[in-house]
Amino acid sequence: MPLMGSLYVGASGLQNSQNALNTTAHNLSNVETVGYTRQQVQLGSRFYQTLSVDPKSVNNKQVGLGVNFSRVKQVRDYFLDKTYRKESGRSMFYEVSTEVIEEVESQLGEMNGEAFQTTISDFWTAIQELAKDPASSVTQGLLVQKASELIERAGAVYDGLASYQDNLNVQIRKQVDKINEYGKQILILNDRIRAVEAGGVEHANDLRDARNQILDELAALTDIRYDEDMYGSVWVQIEGVDFVKGSTCYEIGLQTDTSTGFFTPFWPQNAEYRDLPDGTREYIIDGAEVFDLNREISADMNTDIGGLKSMLLARGDHRANYTDIQGDYDSVSQSIVMNVQAEFDQLIHSLVTKVNGILADAAGVERGDLTLADGTVLKDVSYCVSDQGGYMRMSDGSPLQLFSKATTEGYTKYTGADGKEYWVYNEENPAQGNTLYTCGNLMIHPELMQQPSILGFRLPDGKEDLETAQALKDAFEEEEYTLNPNVRKKTSFVEYYSDLVSQISNTGYVQRSIFENQESTVENICSAREQVIGVSSDEELSNMIRFQNAYNASSRYINVISEMLEHIINTLGM
Repeated sequence: MPLMGSLYVGASGLQNSQNALNTTAHNLSNVETVGYTRQQVQLGSRFYQTLSVDPKSVNNKQVGLGVNFSRVKQVRDYFLDKTYRKESGRSMFYEVSTEVIEEVESQLGEMNGEAFQTTISDFWTAIQELAKDPASSVTQGLLVQKASELIERAGAVYDGLASYQDNLNVQIRKQVDKINEYGKQILILNDRIRAVEAGGVEHANDLRDARNQILDELAALTDIRYDEDMYGSVWVQIEGVDFVKGSTCYEIGLQTDTSTGFFTPFWPQNAEYRDLPDGTREYIIDGAEVFDLNREISADMNTDIGGLKSMLLARGDHRANYTDIQGDYDSVSQSIVMNVQAEFDQLIHSLVTKVNGILADAAGVERGDLTLADGTVLKDVSYCVSDQGGYMRMSDGSPLQLFSKATTEGYTKYTGADGKEYWVYNEENPAQGNTLYTCGNLMIHPELMQQPSILGFRLPDGKEDLETAQALKDAFEEEEYTLNPNVRKKTSFVEYYSDLVSQISNTGYVQRSIFENQESTVENICSAREQVIGVSSDEELSNMIRFQNAYNASSRYINVISEMLEHIINTLGM
């Protein structure tokens, strides 16, 4: 090769060694950068110049033209990335579940510094004291006082759970907004990466790092599938539905429940809608929901992935009460908050109706058909004759109720066919929540609060009503209640709340164990991934020395060629 041509060989060495040094320096400067992927320079040979062809020889006579800069590649493992993102989403699912259970435990465990169990115990103690001396105004006053505290603190516990539902609801909206923002960012990065790499020479590695970091964070929020097309753009699916595809981000919409204010994520492109006069759209989201919350949560079916789904499950879709247990329990069983709401409300409802029922029996309430003055027949109702001043009666003659509904009356007055006035019990109607004896709809009648001695517990003949007082005591000890249809153990009012707390604690223990195991799995995968994509200072410093030596060698090569040319020129010039 001519000496002048040899200079280009040395120049290529200088140039490519400098590029390798720049890449190494870039790696070192991003050792602590989150999401950064280690980069490597790939070098190759330039074309060889053939001097002669000899069929008898093993090789032709060729002269190399130097080193060629191929590309700067990211060092990533595709399968480790997919595994990490899947398991991090599962870890986030159980992390959210664990946090929710801890909050529920806090709501049940403490109320203004005093555990709710204490309130139950105090009411039970008041009933025991009443059974000893039922005609005493002291024990009657204690009973009314503890009953008032019971419903007040029960309402506070239930309101606390409802408030936490609202808190989760706000977080759900923020998470959906974040997911939509991630989708927009992926579109922008796709465009920028295509623009940089369109020439086929330069690689947008830093932009790809930013996009991979978004995919990592998106995978923690929800179950995603993704891939890269031949042009360098990434498409993303969420729960099997296109989220980012081509030049479009199909943003997740939020449907707001008019009664609860709860948000439901849905796909606007899959939902039916109608245009309203004000220019807005009203969506019908049946079948267009992002998450199918009716599916069983199982690792085998990969239905336990994503923090957003876990929040939706925990929050539920309504305020639960005891009717959810007596009806379609499956609708609340997978929601941590709704399940506790329903079981807690069932305790209060059962206790309240049981106590009121015992007092109603003492007041002479009976069950049967009642014919009214207009000929109407009320079938199978609980009723009694109005008796002002009668035993276990209020001043208006209605049966005394220790626990009243705050929004509707417990009894309605009718005139019977015989001309007498009757009080008829208003049955609970689940379709009308204001007719239910639930945590948020209870009160102690003001008249009873002012005058607890209305209870009396003294029969018309002057004797103490020990039988009714004993019935109240026995009601607390009867083991005829279960937490939910899936629990076979029967319990009493005294033990019900303890069983409820124990159930939550056991669930929390299981969820925490799963989360801790999953967290360990994610850490192991993350460590394996970091060994591939992470920057090692020692390795990069070794590379820097290697490329610096290569640079020096190319420089010495050029100096030698330069000296040879100078010698030849000076010699010929002489």
